[in-house]
Amino acid sequence: MAESLVPRLYSCSNCRNPVSLHDDIISKSFQGRNGRAFLFSHAMNLTTGPKEDRHLLSGLHTVADIYCADCHQVLGWKYERAYEASQKYKEGKFILEKAKIVKEN
Repeated sequence: MAESLVPRLYSCSNCRNPVSLHDDIISKSFQGRNGRAFLFSHAMNLTTGPKEDRHLLSGLHTVADIYCADCHQVLGWKYERAYEASQKYKEGKFILEKAKIVKEN
């Protein structure tokens, strides 16, 4: 029998709204507010809060909190700008906290 063509998804742990694809994970070794977090290249079904500068473990960044579009739970943040050259790869990427998402399939 052929393998399932259904993509592996990550969903909001509160309402199961799909928020990203497993294939979009860049790294699983990030730190969020509540523990481990994953860096994703793309995310979906989210709303974005206002941009603000934050001092994170890797330096100063302009970030915006990201919320589930259905239940409005904060799931992580989006990197809008990195001020250090070594951190520029994060720009436009998403941090989703492991405690706030669940793996489907």
